[in-house]
Amino acid sequence: MRNRLIPTLLAGLLLILSVAVLAMAPGVAPAAVRASTVNDVAQALRRSPVYVDPAAADQLSPGQAAALTKKIKDADKPVFVAVLPRTPAFPEQTVLPTLRTDTGITGVYAVRLGNGFNAGADPRVMTTRAVHNLTAAVKTPGTDTDAATQLNAFVDRAVEQARGSAPASWGGSAAGRGSSSTAGLITVGAVLVLGGGTAYALVRRNRRRKEEDEQAALAKLRVVVDEDITAYGETLDRLDFHPAEAGADDAMRADYERALDSYETAKSRMDRARRPSDVRGVTQALEEGRYSLAVLEARRTGGELPARRPPCFFDPRHGPSVADVRWSPSGGTGREVPVCAADEIRLREGEEPLSRTVDTGDGRRGPYWEAGPAYGPWAGGYFGGGLLPGLLAGTLLGSMLSSPAYAGEYGGGDFGSGGDWSGGDVSGADFDPSGFDGGGFGDGGDLGGGGGFDGGGF
Repeated sequence: MRNRLIPTLLAGLLLILSVAVLAMAPGVAPAAVRASTVNDVAQALRRSPVYVDPAAADQLSPGQAAALTKKIKDADKPVFVAVLPRTPAFPEQTVLPTLRTDTGITGVYAVRLGNGFNAGADPRVMTTRAVHNLTAAVKTPGTDTDAATQLNAFVDRAVEQARGSAPASWGGSAAGRGSSSTAGLITVGAVLVLGGGTAYALVRRNRRRKEEDEQAALAKLRVVVDEDITAYGETLDRLDFHPAEAGADDAMRADYERALDSYETAKSRMDRARRPSDVRGVTQALEEGRYSLAVLEARRTGGELPARRPPCFFDPRHGPSVADVRWSPSGGTGREVPVCAADEIRLREGEEPLSRTVDTGDGRRGPYWEAGPAYGPWAGGYFGGGLLPGLLAGTLLGSMLSSPAYAGEYGGGDFGSGGDWSGGDVSGADFDPSGFDGGGFGDGGDLGGGGGFDGGGF
């Protein structure tokens, strides 16, 4: 067994060394992988400052992307660039703040969406006014500016004005690689050979510990999610509706069908859940189902169809919210939160809302926003990446979501792996999205509101 293990380890070390050679070679970029979600783009931006979606490859060539990447790395500034197709996968109204949330790193973010362009920044990296002016400066009214020209113009100015340094996850500056490659490779090779056995043991131990943490978190989540699924199923059972009843039309039947599909989707996704991040899809399905039931109820009673709003902040099982009410957590600052009709009345009358309680880990139950980080994916599915940080600011869960240790999980990565992106630049989902005005991606030279940022950073 030992004789067979040594060649295996050596082969693994040679493979790692080969990867190191490619990584240190100038101009070599990882193969493009089609991004299906904003989170996929965020994962790529954690590794490199420039991402070009294959569906938008005609906008920026590999050589142009490599040159832009080198420019940003050489400047050692936290400037992120994404070139994306204008498709439903990248909603114009939310792509920029969601990308910042999912990447979890403070910086300046520029997005070329089709022929449109917009940008935003954490205020501590670049002021909102500076971003607004810079975005407007690279948009030429009445013309179609090509991506390379526009992005280079933006980056040239952004690296001059941005504060802070590039994230450690990019692997450092691209400068100085040519002359030092040989010495660097020799050093890497020596370290790999001498430390291979130790590294292998550490990797196995860390992987096992990570898997144990994931399963413990998932077990805690499963209890809460199963309660939510059961409550939704009971709501369906109490629903006094039959597709063949008198007065039922095709729209009602479609609402009912969507509500049933959401129930089945939530159950199947939970059955397949293997990591805490998988729970986000479960609660998202439940939120969609409850909205379908609200629409069905409005059709049956002849009322106005409800606007698509987030669920009740205090307990998503209450269904879609009907208003935003100012509320302050214990010891925290006030903020507007979406509430259901019943909780709106309670708050306005000075009473406590009916809050969703969970196991807080100290032998008692308390509001979910005062519980541990495992509940982040649960809340994220209900409220979405762009909305949640503001709602949870100042709470225990909100503080955990914004910590470096949680950035990987909340950003869509593996549970507890956020430390890989540390270096003083990780804020997780803790940023102020209030300045994002819901647009700014004007085709061609449309200024789109001057960048879409008028007071908050994102």
